[in-house]
Amino acid sequence: MRTLVRYGYVPFMLLAINGAGITIAASGGSKLWLLGLLLLAIASSFLAERVLPYREEWNTPHDDDHRDTAHATVNETLTLASLIVVPVLTALTPFDGLWPHEWPFVLQVLAAILVADLGITLVHLASHKIPVLWRLHAVHHSVKRAYGFNGLMKHPLHQTLETAVGFAPLILLGLPTPVAFALALCAAVQLLLQHSNVDYRVGPLRTVLALNQAHRFHHLKWAGIGDVNFGLFTLIWDHLLGTYSYDPERRFTSDDLGMAAKPNYPNDYLAQLAEPFRASGACTDEPQPEGVTQRQPDSATH
Repeated sequence: MRTLVRYGYVPFMLLAINGAGITIAASGGSKLWLLGLLLLAIASSFLAERVLPYREEWNTPHDDDHRDTAHATVNETLTLASLIVVPVLTALTPFDGLWPHEWPFVLQVLAAILVADLGITLVHLASHKIPVLWRLHAVHHSVKRAYGFNGLMKHPLHQTLETAVGFAPLILLGLPTPVAFALALCAAVQLLLQHSNVDYRVGPLRTVLALNQAHRFHHLKWAGIGDVNFGLFTLIWDHLLGTYSYDPERRFTSDDLGMAAKPNYPNDYLAQLAEPFRASGACTDEPQPEGVTQRQPDSATH
């Protein structure tokens, strides 16, 4: 079972769950089936984490399970609500007919993923550089363990911003609603995989797909060091932007995660919603501990 999870978990999520979702969206099936697939993906994430955990202690709640459930529920509800307005917005776009409707549906979804990935990567990068955005994004970086639900733990305003920027070019191109629903499911599945506490393997694909092996480096708690691997779906844009980093020898513990500048970030859901608007929400930088170095270029980390 452990071997099955190690090598089969990612293909199951990317090919079986996403594939079923794409098939349902393409056929015009009920959106409730997509919700069912999302719930199956969440259940699969929790099961895989217990069969083959990266760190056993990350399966134990750190007084964060109810908070993370609230984040996931609110953010996924916002995502579904935003998809309702896609037909209205695409009808108003001045660039009618640019979307490649003649392409096979799966290629349309893959194209949408690449375009959205660029927009989300740029917003993510900006959120580490622009103080007002960092206040919102800091909620996501307050985690002290990495497990699937962390991916759905975001301030709703930051979630809305990422979604808006990721979808804006697609809407201007005339994104069909079925493709939008398939993209939303793929994004949720990707977030589960990216933060998963599963010791899975994907071989050389770890340099291309934005999965947990690379994304853990993004959650290193020291300012500047965690400013790497911003992609949601892929690491393509990180390679081009020079923000890709990976060290195959590095192992992570809870002591590596969170924010060194603010180790006592509020843990309650409502407090996290309010924190970006308080004076303390700036999360100013602190000196790095002795022995911790800034991120090195990709060529120096292999």
